[in-house]
Amino acid sequence: MRILNLTQHTATKDQISAGVFEPSDWDKILIVGLLTFRTLPTKNEVISSAKALCEIVRGTDAEAVMIGGASYLTARLDVMIPLVNMIPALHAFSVRESVETLQPDGSVKKTQVFRHAGFVDLGE
Repeated sequence: MRILNLTQHTATKDQISAGVFEPSDWDKILIVGLLTFRTLPTKNEVISSAKALCEIVRGTDAEAVMIGGASYLTARLDVMIPLVNMIPALHAFSVRESVETLQPDGSVKKTQVFRHAGFVDLGE
């Protein structure tokens, strides 16, 4: 299945192996802009962003879409992408692993590693 990355992040190797592909460079810039709200958005601004994101999806050969971002926007995308584009909106599921690395000065650096473990489809 070809899954369009409709998030502000670059897809991981594991996600790419699962079928995720990146949009064009121009579309990625548009996507990041549409996912980012610098001030408190109105309902109309959220709906407008969701509609514009659906139009970007329409211009691809995606069979599904990996979404992410603010919950108020992803809630709209969960409903709108299947209605407008007839394909599922998927949420990436990651397993979080804590890695501790001993530093030369004796301190320990703790890092969180996110490993892709599948997709959640909330559709009907």
